[in-house]
Amino acid sequence: MSTIINVKGLNKRFGDLQAVDSLSFSVQEADIYGFLGQNGAGKSTTIRMLLTLVAPTSGEIEIFGMNLRTHRREILRRMGAVIERPDLYKFLTAYENLSLFARMSGISPSRRLLMDQLEQVGLAERANSKVKTFSQGMKQRLGIAVALVHDPALVILDEPTNGLDPQGIADIRNLILHLSAHQKKTLVVSSHLLSEMELIANRMLIIDNGKKIVEGVAAELFDPAQTIVELDTANPSFTGEMLGRSEWQPFLQERKGAQFLLKMDKSLIPAFTRDLVLQGVQVLAIRPRHSLEDYFLSLTTANQHVEAFTN
Repeated sequence: MSTIINVKGLNKRFGDLQAVDSLSFSVQEADIYGFLGQNGAGKSTTIRMLLTLVAPTSGEIEIFGMNLRTHRREILRRMGAVIERPDLYKFLTAYENLSLFARMSGISPSRRLLMDQLEQVGLAERANSKVKTFSQGMKQRLGIAVALVHDPALVILDEPTNGLDPQGIADIRNLILHLSAHQKKTLVVSSHLLSEMELIANRMLIIDNGKKIVEGVAAELFDPAQTIVELDTANPSFTGEMLGRSEWQPFLQERKGAQFLLKMDKSLIPAFTRDLVLQGVQVLAIRPRHSLEDYFLSLTTANQHVEAFTN
């Protein structure tokens, strides 16, 4: 696989604010690359620098093996992007919007091709409806169709699920997976939702205050052997005694009132649940949580932004 994006020592200052701080990362061909961080972490600023909407203070950006400063036009022709909420013409139809943006990109696709694009994002039946009648999720999907109309090799989506309901989030998730699996697109998807990126990203980068915290293969970062299990019970005293004399005692990490925290391999959770019930524990809830999420939350707690990473 070739390297599609290579960022080295990227910095951006706005007056006294260091928005991006010595950031380096790489995106490989065919990646769904999750770019994660709490609101204000520097994700959007970084993406704007990748799209030449903001100039870096220092650092290097290479895309498709070319320097972004010296090959801007050639690179941008091979990219598509949706930055937060798509900028659409609300009094035009979905088809008219797509056709207009295609012409602005310098291409003249056939009606069949445009309808195929709308079909791909699930909007073919609303092709002649004005955008002002669309839900936010439908606007997001149309924005992605606009970003794809010139068949880019690289697609960048900045917070594509912001403001969407669960069905809208699922629709965008499935569309991203389709673009990767069936069209072999390379995608960079920024989000503040760690759990959502776990479902789609094969590689990811987490930043905080403009700095890289961790980067790597998602399957390795989300180590199933390091799953935190939160157990809430209606009979905590009995539960504590039962855990203390059972085979689960080595997994016990902490007790907080009626809640118990254990660390175990994810595959053990079904057996653990069955044993609790058989032993007479009155289980109210069992919630698995990844250790990476705990690690990230511990870093952001001091900044009072934990809520940005909880659902």
